[in-house]
Amino acid sequence: MPKLSSLRRSVTPQPAIPELGDLLNALPTPMLVLDGDDRIRLANTAAETFFNTSASLLAERGWAGLLPADSPLIGLLDEARDMAGGYAAYDVELSFVGGRTTRVDVLVGPVADAPGWRTISLQTRSVALMVDRQMVHQGAARSAVGVAALLAHEIKNPLSGIRGAAQLLAQNADSDGEELTELICTEVDRITRLVDRMEDFTDTRPLARAPENIHAILGHVRRVAEQGVARGITFRERYDPSLPDVMGDHDALVQIFLNLVKNAAEAIGQTEGSARGEIMMTTAYRHGLRVAVRGSARRISLPLEVCIIDNGPGAPAELADHLFDPFVTSKRNGGGLGLALVAKIVGDHGGIIEYDRTHDAEPRTVLRVLLPMADAR
Repeated sequence: MPKLSSLRRSVTPQPAIPELGDLLNALPTPMLVLDGDDRIRLANTAAETFFNTSASLLAERGWAGLLPADSPLIGLLDEARDMAGGYAAYDVELSFVGGRTTRVDVLVGPVADAPGWRTISLQTRSVALMVDRQMVHQGAARSAVGVAALLAHEIKNPLSGIRGAAQLLAQNADSDGEELTELICTEVDRITRLVDRMEDFTDTRPLARAPENIHAILGHVRRVAEQGVARGITFRERYDPSLPDVMGDHDALVQIFLNLVKNAAEAIGQTEGSARGEIMMTTAYRHGLRVAVRGSARRISLPLEVCIIDNGPGAPAELADHLFDPFVTSKRNGGGLGLALVAKIVGDHGGIIEYDRTHDAEPRTVLRVLLPMADAR
């Protein structure tokens, strides 16, 4: 990076700004340059996107209108000024005027030959948090495999005996006894269905993966849902038509997105008032998203993004970080296994699933799935 001694000596730093600005704009991370009075003198393109405002307005207005007066970023800058060298703070939650929040790593460093001038780098934590949560989801799925195996072995077989005994008793029972034996059979059948669902977790066979057209799969899911679980709900599609094939198992991918659409439809059904239910299905290509495999030097590219978005009320805040754990549900009659199974199948594909809640004028729930493409290396 070029020296900024000319900036220090000059009242107006314009001569050095164009060259430095070109370098900063080449960086994908939001970067700011502050002068000795903590005024923003430079902001790169990534910073304009991050703060949703232009570099000229950042320089003119500073933090006013962007961050509340008690923002931790402003406090960190005050702390950094007392440090001789660089300063770093990790996993800082920033709240913006308007309600948007995000988590960032804040890196502050001095500018060579320009006393008092500093650079600020803001590294968003969204991808890191997403990967960390995915590790939790996979661990929860592995725990569910053990629980399912135990249930299938220790519970399912005795259930058939209980049901058979109840049927024999019903043959010689009076009307009250028949009602009780029917109740026993009904409850046994309900528990058997629960165990059958849990057995899905015990299938650890490798998936028969092949190149699949994700839009064909989503079209099939939509047709099935419109005739059943999402009847009467408006569907919208926003697809990237140039998206390459996904590397996956056809039936497993259908199960993933049918479960997500069913979950969205059920969430919309919980909405009070006259708001019209709507599910949006989107696809996009995300350049450069690669995640490291824990315990390995290998990195997996996950450029294919599929989102199932609904205008339902969303998950309760206390459950948002645990939606993909077994037996976690906010539904009155839910078993808490649907999203846990989805997380397992997505993980079997080497992908990532993430829950998000937008804070726009019309809040929406977003379930985002990232998957590898067919020719990924």
